[in-house]
Amino acid sequence: MKNIFKLALCAGVASLVSTAAMAAGMTVGFSQIGSESGWRAAETSVTKQEAEKRGITLKFADAQQKQENQIKAIRGFIAQGVDAILVAPVVATGWEEVLGEAKEANIPVVLLDRGVEASQDLYLTSVASDQVKEGHVAGDWLVKTVGDKPCKVVELQGTVGSTPAINRKKGFEEAIAGHSNITIARSQTGDFTRAKGKEVMEGFLKAENGGKDICAMYAHNDDMAVGGIQAIKDAGLKPGKDILVVSIDAVPDIFAAMAAGEANATVELTPNMAGPAFDALEAFKKDGKQPEKFIITESKLFTPADNPQGEYEARKGLGY
Repeated sequence: MKNIFKLALCAGVASLVSTAAMAAGMTVGFSQIGSESGWRAAETSVTKQEAEKRGITLKFADAQQKQENQIKAIRGFIAQGVDAILVAPVVATGWEEVLGEAKEANIPVVLLDRGVEASQDLYLTSVASDQVKEGHVAGDWLVKTVGDKPCKVVELQGTVGSTPAINRKKGFEEAIAGHSNITIARSQTGDFTRAKGKEVMEGFLKAENGGKDICAMYAHNDDMAVGGIQAIKDAGLKPGKDILVVSIDAVPDIFAAMAAGEANATVELTPNMAGPAFDALEAFKKDGKQPEKFIITESKLFTPADNPQGEYEARKGLGY
């Protein structure tokens, strides 16, 4: 019996070593959108950490928010003969040709945190949050917070044509549907950046009686929210009180704003998409195991009741 146990133990260890060795020998290309937000910077940092931890050689390409740069990078990875490709697609459309080229080269592609409008057989799996749910969680929070009070909302949208912008808008609108007291008065893209979020919010404030007619600001990410918060303060109003602030990502700076009483709610988007992606790739490379087509991360709501200062301290070293 002891010998059987030893054999089983050795087999298990050998399997683990084999999988680790498989991972250690991999070269993976990563086409990142850019660094438009603190969350994006954290995703890049965590991806590099996950690769290093597993002994994976990571080839990184920053697309600077341009799809043509991503397509060029992916073609470069294919030419180099990498073992796999990670891509965070800047927009949803226009990927069929280059993903087809990767498939023809037998290089599996994993989508990170955003989806594409393309045949599902062109990529191995997609690791992302449920972006519609994120918007829904934000909208549900606002519905519960304002009750029957009339509430005009201004919306800072993400990059036009990107799946987070499309889906976070959809989820929020679904959540407030049937609550006629809540209306989206103005909606415009802030391109997921802090500077653009501030600029667009300044326009909203001027158009809405200096901000006095605005009940809440809904931002598709925290960086735009932080920009919007500054615009509200510059207008002589108190963010978090005069204008409610709800956004998505859960980056350190939104928790700092929350601790200061200047933000009310954020929905978490974990920056660790690479961990599940590498797990799926390792299993696929080892024995051909097909992962779930969509690997979904949690969407958790944080409010001032959730120790925002502690959350800030815990997250500030993650590369945001």
